[in-house]
Amino acid sequence: MRIILKTGILAFAFDTEENLQAFAEWRAVYGGHVFAFEADSDRGGSFHDLGPREDACREPINITFSRKNEQFRLISNLAPSPFVLNGKLYASVEGFWQSMKFPEGDRRQAVTQLWGDDAKRAGAKAPPIGQVSLAGQVYPVGGSEHRDLILRACRAKFDANPPARAALLATGDRPLTHKVRHDSKTIPGVVLAEMWMRIRRELRDRADDVAAQAP
Repeated sequence: MRIILKTGILAFAFDTEENLQAFAEWRAVYGGHVFAFEADSDRGGSFHDLGPREDACREPINITFSRKNEQFRLISNLAPSPFVLNGKLYASVEGFWQSMKFPEGDRRQAVTQLWGDDAKRAGAKAPPIGQVSLAGQVYPVGGSEHRDLILRACRAKFDANPPARAALLATGDRPLTHKVRHDSKTIPGVVLAEMWMRIRRELRDRADDVAAQAP
């Protein structure tokens, strides 16, 4: 075995078939992981596994509805994730979000049942007004009350959809972002990502409370 020490790098190579086979098996398990070095003495030390790089370094996860993001796309507001809010069924958070731009009527009802790009495109056809409405109440676009409504919708979505909830919890402690080509001017991606992380904490706290009360 050869070991090479350089600034910021420790390189090594194996020179026997036995060691090469052992390394291949080890690499299959720990490839892509981060290790912390501990000096056991002035003659050597050891490396300890901290887990996959993404988790150990808390690399941000950009939540989108892209199929390249298959593991976490159910978190997206565009995902099909039916929920009930104020006694009304919505097909997605995006459908809820965009439907509030329309006056009560058939068009608004139709938008509530949309998800994905269909829901997003529908909102672009809404009348250009500076307010949204829900259950007879009017709210300024982008204001704190408007954002609270989106937060309520996101909570209802994750409560009603176990797969979406599991996807959110599977993000662990990594920061979440929502960076898309055309960001919302009323509820920017950074605000939506903060909502997801807030709900993630709430779900964990709820699970901890249930576990603490178990016999």
